Amino acid sequence: MKAGLYLHIPFCKSKCAYCDFASFAGQEEKMAAYAEKVQEEIRQKALQYPGTVIATLFIGGGTPSLFPPEMMENVLRCLHDHFVFDPQAECTCECNPGTVTESFLQVLKKWGINRLSFGAQCAQPHLLHMLGRIHTWEDVCASVSLARANGFRNINLDIMLGLPGQSEKDVQETLEKALALSPTHLSCYGLIVEEGTLLSHQVEKGLWQLPDEETERREYALCQSMLAAHGFVQYEISNFALPAFPCRHNLDCWRRKEYIGIGSAACGFMGNVRWQNPPALQDYLAGMPSDETVISPEEARFESMMLGLRTMEGVSEKDFLAMHGVSLEKAFGRQLKKPLQEGLIKWEMGRVFLTETGLSLQNRILVELL
Repeated sequence: MKAGLYLHIPFCKSKCAYCDFASFAGQEEKMAAYAEKVQEEIRQKALQYPGTVIATLFIGGGTPSLFPPEMMENVLRCLHDHFVFDPQAECTCECNPGTVTESFLQVLKKWGINRLSFGAQCAQPHLLHMLGRIHTWEDVCASVSLARANGFRNINLDIMLGLPGQSEKDVQETLEKALALSPTHLSCYGLIVEEGTLLSHQVEKGLWQLPDEETERREYALCQSMLAAHGFVQYEISNFALPAFPCRHNLDCWRRKEYIGIGSAACGFMGNVRWQNPPALQDYLAGMPSDETVISPEEARFESMMLGLRTMEGVSEKDFLAMHGVSLEKAFGRQLKKPLQEGLIKWEMGRVFLTETGLSLQNRILVELL
């Protein structure tokens, strides 16, 4: 049985203004205990899911590149001691520019990490400052250069759109600078102001004004046209890759394939059970149980549509029937009529997928399906 594996490293140097992830600044003294607890969970999950072959690994955070190399090596060694990895496994590690060291990269290379993802976000100093990022664009360039010097070729850059005070010229400049670094993949995410974050308080006080929807659409369209002109293929709402370089781990999640989650706040999905580990660092270290949910057949069918419609390939009639034992027509035929008539989706060649207009209205379509 093949599955993905997500490993969460929650430590950060500082908390970004927009971040509502399980990430913790100023907790470095807990790193050693966390590394031990993660290894304990790896051993438990290997016993719980014997014979699992890891097809993809994704190490996210937090800031995984802040983890001491010796601790990362112990964790990766433990993973390889207790799980079998597919020889062609895609193994990704998120890194923050300015925190990457040669010794850290050498550990990753030694243990089969073959893809890096850098949180570049934007090229303008005032926007980075507004986001609470502690790196500069020069740090992005230096980190990518160091990665290449250590043998990494498959490199993603995260870019953010829809920022307060961000202009289309800013987006164009950021994309031009990102493309000059020759990445294989770009993730272009629209900012979501999450409740309770520092940025949400600043917006509420009127310190920052969010762009309107039309501005966001123009920035998104600019990404689509610029990246297409440079040979990038859009394969998901926010993701663009050179041919042969889409992120397989994320694609498998969108195709509703199974994955094991390890670490604080990590989610997993095996069989008909989805779980999330305790998001609070102290609760995870104390061994508090994960929060498990048994997914009903109806929920599983909706998940397939919700995740599949994020991708350009959409939802396959054949795969849907094989996974759920019911046809797409029977499950969603009635709900699909309206978005079909409005030109928001197409149903062709055995697949249901969003049109260009539908991409920007995905949430509305999903509400109708639900």
